[in-house]
Amino acid sequence: MSAKAANVADIRLADIDFYADGTPHWAFRQLREEAPISWQEGFGFPGHWAVVKHDHAVQISKDPATFSSEQGITVESLESFGDSELVRRGTNMMVYIDPPRHNRIRALVNRDFTPRRVAQYEDFLRGVVGELFDTVTTEGESDFVADIAAPLPMFVICELLGVPRDDRQYLIGLFNRFFGVDDPEFQEEGLTVEENTAKVYEEINDYLEKNLLRQKRQLAAGDIGSMLAGAEIDGDRLSDDEIVAFYHLLLGAGSETTRTAASGGLQALFENPEQLDLLREDPALIPSAVEEILRWVSPILGFGRVATKDTEVHGQAIAAGDKIHMWYVSANRDEDVFADSEVFDVRRSPNPHLSFGVGTHFCLGSSLARLELRVLFELLLERFAGIESAGEVEYLRTLLTPGIKHMPIRLRRA
Repeated sequence: MSAKAANVADIRLADIDFYADGTPHWAFRQLREEAPISWQEGFGFPGHWAVVKHDHAVQISKDPATFSSEQGITVESLESFGDSELVRRGTNMMVYIDPPRHNRIRALVNRDFTPRRVAQYEDFLRGVVGELFDTVTTEGESDFVADIAAPLPMFVICELLGVPRDDRQYLIGLFNRFFGVDDPEFQEEGLTVEENTAKVYEEINDYLEKNLLRQKRQLAAGDIGSMLAGAEIDGDRLSDDEIVAFYHLLLGAGSETTRTAASGGLQALFENPEQLDLLREDPALIPSAVEEILRWVSPILGFGRVATKDTEVHGQAIAAGDKIHMWYVSANRDEDVFADSEVFDVRRSPNPHLSFGVGTHFCLGSSLARLELRVLFELLLERFAGIESAGEVEYLRTLLTPGIKHMPIRLRRA
């Protein structure tokens, strides 16, 4: 497609192939200019109202009574993943739950993800990153995703949950398949997307319920996994389904988004070498660079809601039962909020991006993700005098993240 569609009706936000070469930022820019709220047809599932402006996404996110999460938050409908009982049980995750129940469940682990508590993990994180860098070759090419970006957040979340060290690589493989159900590289040949989804859900559920949860009940430790295994809300213990859903959410959301931000952030630095030079000259800029990476990459393309009643957004009538999808990837480049929004600037301030959402569903692990990214880029610049791209990146075929699945790089130690 050209850098501008002849008609906004030709923009296909719900078509997975529209993202084959990366995020089509030109399309979102055109929608912001010409159709801030537009109807997008689904491809094998119901359509949605596309919300591409920052202030509209904030309005919707802060009104969970009108815009509910309980009927699905992805572009695809829940039904499009098949009718597996395990898929339905996955809706016990907090991201699918509205207040007040959402608030009660979230309160169980809020204290474990406060900035003060998360700051205590920095030494551990530096050790994890250091170990990963020790294994990276400086002779020839490395795959930044497989060698660094994927294992880092998964190992960290596994540590917090108390997952045995020997199981961590296995979980990376499982969640590669979970987030890559639409990507041929991660599909089992001969199975449909629905069958692949049901199969990987079953394998994840089996591990979390029959291995991890059982282990935590038999030998409780001081980790989050053990705490959840014995947690109560208003005197009622969490069900096994609710605990497993919590484990699943922490492992999935806690690994995939940071992995996407890390790889997308390094790609942005490759494409803007003067910004990489700025970070080398002044490492104190790395925290603001992390915020710009989060804005620029938008690790989650967007999340949806379903209208609980007839309403309107920006003058557009929305009927009860309609799906609304907030495209964070567009809101984060809204010209009305971000000056020079198409410029990657590690010194940008303020930076009110929506990559962690806003309102009730603001990302529980935001402080941890920021710390992981800061430590990663600090040590990357400390340990390696040369960091360069070694080839084209390969994108994950998905409507959820702007995920990079392979990223060849060359490194030269300092």
